[in-house]
Amino acid sequence: MRHLLTPRALLLASAIALAPAAWAETPADTLVVANDISDIITLDPAQTFEFSGNDVNRNTYDRLVDFDPMDMAAGFKPSLAESWEVAEDGLSITFTMREGVTFHSGNPVRAEDAAWSLQRAVKLNKTPAFILTQFGFTPENVEEKITFDDRTLTLNLDQPYAPSFVLNCLTAMIGSVVDKETVMSNAEGDDLGNAWLNTNEAGSGAFTLAAWRPNEAVQLAAYEDYWQGASAMKRVIVRNVAESSAQRLLLEQGDIDAARNLTPTDVDSLEQTEGVKIKDEPRGRILYMGLNQKDELLSNPAVIEAMKHLVDYQGITDSFLKGMFKTHQAFLPEGYLGALEENPWTYDVEKARQILADAGIEGGTITTKIRDLREYVDVAQTLQASMAEAGLTLNIEQMTGAQVLDAYRAREVPIFLGEWGPDYSDPNTNAATFAYNPDNSDEAQATGLLAWRNAYAVPDEMNEATVAATLEQDSDKRAQMYRDIQKQYQEEAPIVPLFQRIENTGLRENVQNWNVGGSVTSVMYHQVTKGE
Repeated sequence: MRHLLTPRALLLASAIALAPAAWAETPADTLVVANDISDIITLDPAQTFEFSGNDVNRNTYDRLVDFDPMDMAAGFKPSLAESWEVAEDGLSITFTMREGVTFHSGNPVRAEDAAWSLQRAVKLNKTPAFILTQFGFTPENVEEKITFDDRTLTLNLDQPYAPSFVLNCLTAMIGSVVDKETVMSNAEGDDLGNAWLNTNEAGSGAFTLAAWRPNEAVQLAAYEDYWQGASAMKRVIVRNVAESSAQRLLLEQGDIDAARNLTPTDVDSLEQTEGVKIKDEPRGRILYMGLNQKDELLSNPAVIEAMKHLVDYQGITDSFLKGMFKTHQAFLPEGYLGALEENPWTYDVEKARQILADAGIEGGTITTKIRDLREYVDVAQTLQASMAEAGLTLNIEQMTGAQVLDAYRAREVPIFLGEWGPDYSDPNTNAATFAYNPDNSDEAQATGLLAWRNAYAVPDEMNEATVAATLEQDSDKRAQMYRDIQKQYQEEAPIVPLFQRIENTGLRENVQNWNVGGSVTSVMYHQVTKGE
């Protein structure tokens, strides 16, 4: 394990400081990325829940099972566990560890480390712990529920969950396997090494953490003894560059290899730039419209149906959301098990007007709250115009993100426009919030459920189907169950998925095998190469 202040780390830190002035072209064995990484709070995989922190941990740690970002259709695959076996009663899964793998410290990766890593995450009970605790693990029982013996590790579950559900969750960052010996040698009191892992790493991944300077840069160095082979990129430097225009300029000059936060305007400019290419990849975030059922007008089924035809899907994605989103009218993002491809709603003001007229609705006024983010405001204003054509009035109040979120969690936003990002790589992550709400009372305070926030009393049939899908052992049948739930949801639900986010990455032409992880995972640098 390399500490932040080793000579190597100091040398690499110096490289960051000199990079803008020294590099007219990046070195052949170094990948330089511009990204807004100001969201990194911690690098402890039991705690990190931010996009940029996950990017770092994806590359410094391995998990029992993982995704291949270059072959998302294949789903999860063996990683530190070379195989697994599900008990006949479905109540346990036993993993057999791969031999010959070492941590960055040189310590062998053992079943004991893997079991302890999961136990540790449950005991610490940080934000992402629910990904594991939903299987019945608690700080009190986890040592009895997650056990190891020589080369095997066994998860003892409280219900016979679908194996794909469990395995998908283990691909999340909280499933990262940490070096028990190294971490505990740096523990403070009973913190299980949390304070130390906030700024260090103890993984077995393709890269080691060479340095992290908050709000400035992250540097990774290739781990030459990596079990899947050493990376072609011997160093990865991620510079904190928040502005799209600054990223574009650095890319045009050859000072960076990849720009990850580009606006549509800068994407258009770079598409005309020699030596640069743009790669588009769908991400997991869904921009949706929530129609609060506490509002008398919005609770009318005819209004719900009409609103689905008052969104100018094509016009929006061809203009101010161009390159940032694509039309996607199902709550599971493309790339997830059971994702639905059908987009049944079209922009049709006349049809919406007729639906309202047939229901005897001659007009109405709705006042809503919108986060003061340009793309959300633009969508709201476009919706306002189309609603007016159908005889409905939308008054828009712009607020900060925190203000809107507080009101939304209190069920006080009539029409909500915003994004939802999956918490883990299984379809239940979205089904359990869009299509599950067993107690719609104010007293339930189920603020984590989008259905509850919009006062949507999910039908018992849909609630039961959502739970049943987590227990279906056959993955093909399970995928079909989610498609069926989404079709029913599209027909009646007042929470309307509209668009799926697209990430546009600007790349120098010689960068190959770049992939930000699609909808279900994070960027992986191990496969990146540079051509001539």
